[in-house]
Amino acid sequence: MSVNYGYKRLTTGAHYGGRDWIAQRVTAALIVLFTLVLLLSVLFTSGPISYDTWAGIFAPQWMKFLTLVTVVALAWHAWIGVRDIWMDYVKPTGIRLALHVFTIVWLLGCTGWAIQVLWRV
Repeated sequence: MSVNYGYKRLTTGAHYGGRDWIAQRVTAALIVLFTLVLLLSVLFTSGPISYDTWAGIFAPQWMKFLTLVTVVALAWHAWIGVRDIWMDYVKPTGIRLALHVFTIVWLLGCTGWAIQVLWRV
């Protein structure tokens, strides 16, 4: 008679990683939307592109909000991609953990810096 102890986790199958796949697509769509809005804003701006022009593009509250959402989406998108690279190609657990921590700290730092720059405009 066979006895099973504990829960048997399925690590492969049609639904494994689906949430990350959806997150990649949603964040990519947000990045594309932001890029199109920014491109159209630059194309329909009269005169030469200067600091005042850029500050004018990012001055409205809706543009600051869209930029904030895009910065967070970009960090999330990058985290999913880089995490998968570390998980697939770095086999020693200690090195992989160190790379994960470095990536998280780097992305949080970049996100914080981008938000700081955004709210100064």
